Amino acid sequence: MPRHKRGWAIKDGQQRKRRRTPLTVALIEPALLLLINEKARHGYALVSALKDLGITPIHPSIVYRTLRQMESLGWITAEWDMDNKQGPPRKIFSLCDQGRAAYQTWQEELLKAQNSIDHMLERMS
Repeated sequence: MPRHKRGWAIKDGQQRKRRRTPLTVALIEPALLLLINEKARHGYALVSALKDLGITPIHPSIVYRTLRQMESLGWITAEWDMDNKQGPPRKIFSLCDQGRAAYQTWQEELLKAQNSIDHMLERMS
């Protein structure tokens, strides 16, 4: 993923709503683990579910790259759904034991981050 140049936070205008911030990108992995833990899904359903979580804008290629990385780490497995009647076969992603461990670690880290964010927001007010 390309790194954002310093100063991204001070740009304004219409670009602000379409901007993908470093924080948004950092949330993709734990969000995918959460969604796959809830229910095995295919990639397009995961992209849509990320939007429902408020993680936007995210290009589908970033989601699929993250899924491939998670699969190579042994966190998720993918099986082809050959019974799909709405188009070509799709990969259905499921969580593995290592993925459940990663999910637990992310849950702990997000709680720590939430505490830090709460403190920063209090001081910003």
